[in-house]
Amino acid sequence: MSFGPPPSIYTQSALAVDQSRARRRRRIIGGIAAVVVAMVCLGAGLFWYHSADRTKGQPDTRAVKQAPDAIRETMEKAPLSPEGQVVVKHNEGGLTGDQQRIAPATWVTGKIVARALADRIEGYKIEPHPDWDAKAWTLQLGGHVCAVSRDVTADGRTAVAIEPGRTDSPQNGVCDEVLMVDLGTGKKLWQEKVPKAAAASIIDTNISLTRGVVAIAWDEGSVAYDMGSGRRLWDTFATSRCRDSAYVGGGALLALVKCGESGDATYRVEKLEPRTGKTLWRYSVSNGLRDIYLPSADPPVIAVEAGDYQVTDLITLDPKTGERRATISMNGYDPKCGGNVEGYFDAVDKCYGMVVGRDRAFVMSKDTADLTRQPENKITAFDLKKGTAVATFEGRLFQQVVPVRMNGDDLIVFRSTEDDVQPAAVVDWDPRTDKETPYLLFHLPANDEGELGDPEQSDILYEQGQAFFARRVLTRDGVHPKDPVLSVLGVGSAGLKH
Repeated sequence: MSFGPPPSIYTQSALAVDQSRARRRRRIIGGIAAVVVAMVCLGAGLFWYHSADRTKGQPDTRAVKQAPDAIRETMEKAPLSPEGQVVVKHNEGGLTGDQQRIAPATWVTGKIVARALADRIEGYKIEPHPDWDAKAWTLQLGGHVCAVSRDVTADGRTAVAIEPGRTDSPQNGVCDEVLMVDLGTGKKLWQEKVPKAAAASIIDTNISLTRGVVAIAWDEGSVAYDMGSGRRLWDTFATSRCRDSAYVGGGALLALVKCGESGDATYRVEKLEPRTGKTLWRYSVSNGLRDIYLPSADPPVIAVEAGDYQVTDLITLDPKTGERRATISMNGYDPKCGGNVEGYFDAVDKCYGMVVGRDRAFVMSKDTADLTRQPENKITAFDLKKGTAVATFEGRLFQQVVPVRMNGDDLIVFRSTEDDVQPAAVVDWDPRTDKETPYLLFHLPANDEGELGDPEQSDILYEQGQAFFARRVLTRDGVHPKDPVLSVLGVGSAGLKH
C-alpha cells in the first residue's frame, strides 16, 4: 500500500511560517484587487442571490427525531434573508503581560453559545442586536479545562475534563476529573474522579461522547461513564503492551489502540460497543507512520501521516466489518489534522480542513500558487467506497472556502474574504447537483477577519441559522494593551425578529 511522498525537509514550524506569509500576501493582494473586482462582485453577488431557487432542491429540513442522549444532528434551511446581523459578541478582558487565555471549545444550543475558557465555561445569549457582553451564566470548574468533546447531545449537554485545583496555569496538572454540563443553563449535572489517572495530562487526555456514554482516555488507561448518571460502565488500564490511547465518538465509538512506545509503536483502530467496551471489529494500521488521526467514527475514516508532517492519505473502512474500502491520497489537499491548541489538548479527532458525511469526505485543497488569477482553493468530495473524487466546490479570487459541517447529504461551507468589497458567506452546497444556496452574507471585523476566518486558529460553527467564530487562544493586544480582546462573534439573519 502506498502512503504518498517521502519525508519532507520542512518542519512543522517552517510550514506554519509559510502559511502565515501566504495569509499576509493574500491580504495585500486582496486589498489591491478590491477596486478592480468591486463592480463585478456586486453584480455577481446580486445575481447569485436572486437567481437561487430557495425551495426546489433544498435539503430535507424536517426535524431529525433524536433521543435526548444521542449526539445532535440538525437540518438547516435558507433563512428569510441572507443579510447578516450580529447576534453574539463577547470581548474578553483582564489579559495582562504575555498571558494567553486558552479557549479550546465552543458549543451552540438554541439560545446560547458556550465557551470553555481557562478554568470556567461561559454562556452568552444569542439574540438580534445583543446587549454589550450579554453573558447568560458562568460555571466555575475549580480547575483548568484539559480535555473537551466537540459533540453536543440532542438536549444540549456536553462533557469536559479538568485539572482540579489548578486555576493559575494549565501546565503540569493531573487531568483526572470529568463532568457533564447542561449548556442551556450552565448547570453542572455530575462530576466524577477518574481512577488511576495520575499520568493523565492536558497533552494526551481525550474525551468523546456517543449515545448515552462519555468515554475518556489517556496514554495509560481509559474509562467510560453513563451520560445520565455519571456511573462508571467499564475501564481499561495499561497492563499490557497495548492500550486505548484515544476515543472518537458521535454516531459510533472508535478506539485508537497503541501498542509499544512512541518510537516504535504500532496502532490499530477498534469499533467498541459503547456500554460494555466490547470490541466489535479491529483494523490494523500499517507500521512506520508518523501520526494517526480519526476524523470520523461513523462512517470510520483514518487520516495517516506517512513519512511527512502532514496527512498523506485517508483510509476509509466499512462501518459493519472494519474492512478497508479505499485509500485516498491527500497530495494537494490540506485536511488540517492535529489541531492542538498551543501544544495542549489531544488532537486525534480534530481535522479542521475536512468534514465526513454519510458517503462522502469533503477536504480542503492547499492554497493555489497563483493568487492573482486562480481561485484561492477548493473543496473536493471523495466517494468513501471507491476513493474517487466525485465533485468540487471552487473558491473564488481572494476567498478561501472551508468545510464547516454536514447538512443531511449537503455540505455547509464558509467562504472567507480577503478584501473589503466581497462579503464573507455561509452557503449550502449540494455536491450531487452542484447547487449552491446562500444562507448568510456578512463582513467580519477587518482587524480580526484573518484569525476568525482561519479554521486552524478559530472554531467556525453553523447552527440553527447562525454562524459563530471563536478564537481558541486569546492574547492581549500589543498596541492597545488595556482593550478587551474579541473572543466570540455570532452572525444571524437580518430576517430574525427583534
